[in-house]
Amino acid sequence: MATRTAAGLDNAGNLSRRRVQDADRHVGLRLRQHRIMLGMTLQQLADLIGVTHHQARKYEKGLHRLAAGQLWRVAQGLGGDVEYYFAGLGSKPAFKPTRQQRLLLELTRSFLAIPDPRRRAALCDLTRTLAATERTGEDQHAAAVAAVAPADPPADDAGGGMRI
Repeated sequence: MATRTAAGLDNAGNLSRRRVQDADRHVGLRLRQHRIMLGMTLQQLADLIGVTHHQARKYEKGLHRLAAGQLWRVAQGLGGDVEYYFAGLGSKPAFKPTRQQRLLLELTRSFLAIPDPRRRAALCDLTRTLAATERTGEDQHAAAVAAVAPADPPADDAGGGMRI
């Protein structure tokens, strides 16, 4: 398998040869973060910019470079500015999200996928109560659970209990 090299300038302006350009990787990472925060699937992104799922994945990984027109279309489609994708480029090493940040992105994506606003509100109440329970101690756990339990189950829930 042949490896592809790309010639380009490094952060100091010197000509260097690398397998993947740092800028392409940075733009791809920012694209992935933005897409996940919006709860958009990779296929939805691919449809937005008119490429295949596999090509969109290569853009996110920085293996292929987004053309200027495609990057502009992505920014417009996701409701942002092109500058967002270049923010922080060259100022420090590439951002590596922590485990907690990755979990937060996944939580955001899952939360946005819940179609029922009452269930989203119930989930917010639950997390707020769990956080309060951690701060006040386990002895007040019963009071916290009572605060979260809905008085009336959602009308569309045939099982009688609330499933989140």
